[in-house]
Amino acid sequence: MENFKFRTLRADEIDCRVGTVTDKGCSLLMYKDARVDMRLLDEVVGATNWKREHELINGNLFCTVSIWDGEKKEWVSKQDVGVESNTEKEKGQASDAFKRACVNWGIGRELYTCPFVWIELAAEEWRQGTSGRKQPKTRFYVTHIEYEEGNVSYLRIVDGSGKERYLFGMSAKEKEAIMEVTAVADVKELEKVYRKYERQYSQSPQFIAACNKRKNELLKAA
Repeated sequence: MENFKFRTLRADEIDCRVGTVTDKGCSLLMYKDARVDMRLLDEVVGATNWKREHELINGNLFCTVSIWDGEKKEWVSKQDVGVESNTEKEKGQASDAFKRACVNWGIGRELYTCPFVWIELAAEEWRQGTSGRKQPKTRFYVTHIEYEEGNVSYLRIVDGSGKERYLFGMSAKEKEAIMEVTAVADVKELEKVYRKYERQYSQSPQFIAACNKRKNELLKAA
C-alpha cells in the first residue's frame, strides 16, 4: 500500500469550467472528469485492485473508493459526498462523489493549488444563456501545466483557435533558457543564446528582461 503514488495530471487530462461570470469576462476552474480517475486507478493500482460503491446517507449520495492492500490482505477505503449537477441529478451526484473520493486518495489534488484564472471576453465571445443572461460561448483548453513540490508552477490556457488567453509562471525550459542567458561571458555569446531561443521566447517579458539585464552587465564590465 505504501509503494504506490498517483502522478500529477497532464494538461490533456484537465478541463476548464466556467466559474464566475461578469459583463467583462469569466473565471475558469480546472477540473478532472471521472474517466481520468478510473484511468489513473487502473494505471497505478491495477484494474482489479480497486472498487467503488455508492450509498445514500441522510439523503446524500456518498461514494467509497477502496484499494486492495496486498500486505495487510484487506481493502482500504476513502469516502466523500457528491453534489448534484444542473443537468442529471443522480448521475451528477454519483460522478461528483466518485471524483471527490478519488481526491481523498490524492488523484488531482494538485489542482487545488491552481492560481485564480480570469479571462476577459470580447463582444463576439458571448451567447444568450437559457436563463436569459449572457454566457461565454468560447471554450478554453489547458495546453501546458507543470508542478513544483506538488503545486502548480506553470499554467498555459488557450481558446479554441489556439490563441493564448492565460499564462501563469514560467516553464522549466524557459527557466533553463534564462539560466543560460545569465551564464554567458560576453555580448557575442549572449546574441548566440538569444538567437537559439528567439522563436520560443521573443514574446516572453521574463526572457527579454533577463537578456537586457545581462547585456547591460556585460557592457558595464567591458
